[in-house]
Amino acid sequence: MTELTELTDITLAATATPRCWALIPCAGTGSRAGAAGPKQYQLMVGQPMVTHTLAAFAEVARIDQTLVVVSPQDTFFQSTQAQNASFIVAACGGSTRAESVFNGLNVLLAEGAAARDWVLVHDAARCLITSLQINQLLDACLDDDVGGLLALPLPDTLKVAVTGRVGATLPRADKWLAQTPQMFRIGSLIEALELAGDAVTDESSAIEAIGLSPKLVPGSAQNFKVTYPQDFELAQAVLQSRQV
Repeated sequence: MTELTELTDITLAATATPRCWALIPCAGTGSRAGAAGPKQYQLMVGQPMVTHTLAAFAEVARIDQTLVVVSPQDTFFQSTQAQNASFIVAACGGSTRAESVFNGLNVLLAEGAAARDWVLVHDAARCLITSLQINQLLDACLDDDVGGLLALPLPDTLKVAVTGRVGATLPRADKWLAQTPQMFRIGSLIEALELAGDAVTDESSAIEAIGLSPKLVPGSAQNFKVTYPQDFELAQAVLQSRQV
């Protein structure tokens, strides 16, 4: 390869439109849900919860590929992945969400993603996400310098607890509930997670820690994370209503 050809290839790579990838950390044990086994595999309207999550991303044409990160011991997708080309699975999940995401980002690079490409990280247990909401995030962030996340302005009064009693009331005017997907450049997010470590509970926190300010994109109250036993009944009701 000549020097001119190499320079041309580098220029083309730098000017090419960044691609969009999705990363679904799916290595949790679901201990808070009180379910028998990981909550992301519990049935919702006849399908495992994560199936509903993946279906929403499969409907978004601008997502080039979706990566599901599972624990090394997870065999759930071994019998189902072959029949579904809309996602790939990597058994590189860690003991924390941050570790699973970090490992997954490096898998994306190995799969051909570029550091300047976008990645949308989404909780497997937010099974009520819709393709419309994903597209709204893409529309809001594709031309942004930092990226952003779906979030919901806090609707309730916020209290600070002190030994089981109210210690203070906080103003809610500037408070938002973070949701997912959270959309950032792959290279920036890898750098941020390397510096932040395993303590961060979402990708935005890691990006904030390196001095950047993610964009808040209004989400939906239905895009909640199924966490506790009572959440299953509510999520099931929403999914059933969408089938009518």
